[in-house]
Amino acid sequence: MECAITKGVKISIEVAYQQEHSEKSIDYNVFAYRVTIENQNPYTIQLMRRHWHIVDGDGSKREVEGPGVIGECPVLAPKASHQYISGCHLTSDIGKMYGTYLMRVPDSEETFYVDIPEFVMIVPFILN
Repeated sequence: MECAITKGVKISIEVAYQQEHSEKSIDYNVFAYRVTIENQNPYTIQLMRRHWHIVDGDGSKREVEGPGVIGECPVLAPKASHQYISGCHLTSDIGKMYGTYLMRVPDSEETFYVDIPEFVMIVPFILN
């Protein structure tokens, strides 16, 4: 599990290879990742936007940017957490992702960025 804390917000990432959705013969490898966002601040925050960097082992790069996460802009009270599962596909056996979330403090309209820690996606059989 990869973790990072930025400005009182802890982001934890767990990743799992999805063999049943992958097709090795056409270099299509699918990974699921679970994100846990914990508000360790004494005030409420809201996740407004995401910006992901996806780097494939073949050197290709792509970015995903947009509002919220999986169609939601969760509000997290102090000490609350939000968890979601999403996925990514790679055209090689290894890659990585990292990024940022834009958060907002509803009471003050202040915004700040939170780091999403870099995590590696590896097809399990290449480690043998």
